[in-house]
Amino acid sequence: MSRTGSPIAVTGATGGIGRRVAARLGARRRNQRLIVRDLAAAPAVVGADIEQIGPAGYRDTAGMVNALRGTETMLLVSGRESAQRVVEHAEAVQAAVQAGVQRIVYTSFLGADPDATFTFAQDHYATEQLIRETGLAYTFLRNSQYLDYVPRLVGADGVIRGPAGQGRIAWVSRDDVADVAAAVLAAADGVHDGQTYDLTGREAHTMAWAAEQLSAATGREITFRNQGVQEAYESRAHLPAADFELDGWITSYVAVGTGEMDVVADTVERIAGHPAQDLPDWLAQNPESWAHLRS
Repeated sequence: MSRTGSPIAVTGATGGIGRRVAARLGARRRNQRLIVRDLAAAPAVVGADIEQIGPAGYRDTAGMVNALRGTETMLLVSGRESAQRVVEHAEAVQAAVQAGVQRIVYTSFLGADPDATFTFAQDHYATEQLIRETGLAYTFLRNSQYLDYVPRLVGADGVIRGPAGQGRIAWVSRDDVADVAAAVLAAADGVHDGQTYDLTGREAHTMAWAAEQLSAATGREITFRNQGVQEAYESRAHLPAADFELDGWITSYVAVGTGEMDVVADTVERIAGHPAQDLPDWLAQNPESWAHLRS
């Protein structure tokens, strides 16, 4: 069977989302172009073209324009957290315009807003605005926090600490995000243009509930302890992290506490065609994610 459609450009193809999307588009036999910095780390997807950009990533304008030429749709996977992430995204968006891309599907964040409590959600809103201003067709996938992160929230002493209070959040799996992204990218022209989709799990829960699920999975007592914001900063002051990272980590908890993350959407089931994963199922299917908590 031949492959169909003009190539879909998949950025961040060596990462957690891009790699999954590339595999799903490959299974759909869609033409795609994987844009990577490290050729050796590129996923092995039959029939996919691979284009390498420089170590500057999205800021390698010439490399990005060259990699995007001849594609009509780009999956813009948000860059890793950095103080210059919006600038990096702006470079990628402008490269898409120069290369003649007609549609951008962007992995944004739930509650993206200039006044969002979570500082990184402000960055995502700024990127959405940059994309809107190009006049290109777009779809924004506003993901909740990833299920993958939940086991990483636990300290060495078995405690999740943060100023989240009794706030609730519906974590979403990367697999579900990739399923939705692949479906959107492969859909007929115009079906998802101009749409903003919230991607969440099936139910919203507290951090204390998450600790209970981790306890059940690991056989170790794991608890949640609420912190004040100042206490949260003080308890992380020893970490080798830049100010913007600390702000992002701590405000991610605060946003849960304010209710900004208490959103449940049916996007995964409606677009991907199956129920979203929940934390207990995900932990059962991914024991490697919490193996370090058993030691």
